[in-house]
Amino acid sequence: MNLTLKRTDTNDNDFKNLVILLDADLAVRNGDLHAIYTPHNILDHLDTVIIAYNDDLPAGCGCFKKFDVHTVEIKRMFVKPEQRGKGIAFKVLAQLELWAKEKGYLHTVLETGQTNPEALGLYRKNGYKVIDNYGPYIGLKSSICLRKTL
Repeated sequence: MNLTLKRTDTNDNDFKNLVILLDADLAVRNGDLHAIYTPHNILDHLDTVIIAYNDDLPAGCGCFKKFDVHTVEIKRMFVKPEQRGKGIAFKVLAQLELWAKEKGYLHTVLETGQTNPEALGLYRKNGYKVIDNYGPYIGLKSSICLRKTL
């Protein structure tokens, strides 16, 4: 495995293509609930995207956006199914946290679903703690919100 990470933005074609795969995966996982989550996953232009390349091919991604003055929200974490189990998501997440810290943020928050136990495991292994659901996820029983101090 030859893994490289690239800092880029939401206009990057590799990111756009990975997000198409992510949305297809979420549609299967979330079933009828997918329509509820879709509006919360639309991103304005962000310049805080990480793309992981394995042997120069896009393998995974993630990004963050400002949540409040001290906190960013991790969004659009995804690794292609054939690339899973190689530590790619861990490396993307670590790079996002490092970048947020470089920008002066103190915390991260994120939302994942009960239908995504792999993601929940990744976040818990990396020090994320379950918190009360925030913002658009309040009242959604299938959502799990987490937080970490950087």
